Amino acid sequence: MKRWIRDGDVVVGRLDRQEAAVVRGLVSQIQDMLMARAEEAPQDELAELTGIRTGPSEAPDDPILGRLLPDFHRLDDDAPDPAEVDSAAALRSLHEPELLDQKTGAAEVVLQTCSPDGGEIRLSVVEAEAWLSSLNDVRLALGTALDVQEDMPDELPPEDPRSPHLGVYHWLTWVQETLVEAMLA
Repeated sequence: MKRWIRDGDVVVGRLDRQEAAVVRGLVSQIQDMLMARAEEAPQDELAELTGIRTGPSEAPDDPILGRLLPDFHRLDDDAPDPAEVDSAAALRSLHEPELLDQKTGAAEVVLQTCSPDGGEIRLSVVEAEAWLSSLNDVRLALGTALDVQEDMPDELPPEDPRSPHLGVYHWLTWVQETLVEAMLA
């Protein structure tokens, strides 16, 4: 991939076939995880009448989903007040459906604008923002799966099973960084 560039109101990039397959594959996996989480939402008759959807009140058990869908209210580590616990559950239940819609929608934009064959990608500013959001979600998920830490070296020993995936993580970081730079140009 070459750097993203800004051409007026359009952001332009180019991915080869393999790069497009990596982006599409990872974005699809995240979208599938998020859509499965959305299906866990409780069926609520009042929500059907009012149109106000509710989501699960419990945080996801999966560490990757937990990273993508963090608590909306942090509880005290010591001994959380029961009212705080109820408040955190209510906030999650109210806001998670919208967050899931935003994240799956951003993923859909990437999948629609990134050809499986690779090639030139021309994005409006709104589409570029969706790409940034989706790339960020992929990096968060991959970083969680790889247990990326601040003090982690840029390369791991070849025998470390995370080694090849860390290269993908760094490449995605670069793709996201150059997209930000192009948008700011």
